[in-house]
Amino acid sequence: MTSSNGRISEFPIDSIFLDRWSPRSFTGEQIDHHTLLTIIEAARWAPSASNRQPWRIIYFLRQDHEFETALELLDEGNKAWARNASALIFVISDTLSRRPDGSTRPLRSHSFDAGAAWMAIALQSLKCGLAAHAMGGVNFVRAAEVLRVPQDHHVEVAVAIGKIREGIPSGDETPNGRRPLSEIAFRHVLMVD
Repeated sequence: MTSSNGRISEFPIDSIFLDRWSPRSFTGEQIDHHTLLTIIEAARWAPSASNRQPWRIIYFLRQDHEFETALELLDEGNKAWARNASALIFVISDTLSRRPDGSTRPLRSHSFDAGAAWMAIALQSLKCGLAAHAMGGVNFVRAAEVLRVPQDHHVEVAVAIGKIREGIPSGDETPNGRRPLSEIAFRHVLMVD
C-alpha cells in the first residue's frame, strides 16, 4: 500500500499509519482549547494493563503565558522548532499500581501504557488536521521540578502539536521510511544483529 506522502507498506494497513509522521516545521497558528482536549480525549481511551491508565498529561496552548515556560524545558535543538507549535504537552506516567485498599506495587508497564496514549495523541492529531512530534530531548529533571511531578511518577516525553508548514525545502523534513518487517518481526526466535 502507498500513502499520499509516498510511504509504502509491505502489507495492507490503514493509511492513517502511513500518513502519520513527526514534522518539525509548524505554522505557529493557535488551536483552540476544545481541539486540544479532543486530541487528549483519544489518549484517555488508549489500552493499558488492568485498565490502570497510568498516563497523566500536562498541556500548554501557544496562547498561554506559560507556553514559554514549557519551551524552556526542552533541549536547545527542540526549542528552536517547537516554539512554532500550537501546543506542547508532557506525557507523565505513574510508576505504581495503586489498589483500592491504598496499597501500591511497581507498575512494570507504565512506560508501555503511556506509549499507547502517545500513539492515540499522534493519530487523533492527524484526524484533526494537525501533526504531533514526540521529543526525548527534554531536561527531565527540570521538567519534573517545574511541572511538580511526584517522585513516583516519570516524565516520559514532550510532544509538540501543530499545523504543518508546507513547502519546507529541507530534505530531512519529509516522512521517513521504516526498517523492513523482516528486521523487526521474527517467528519463534529473536534474531538480533
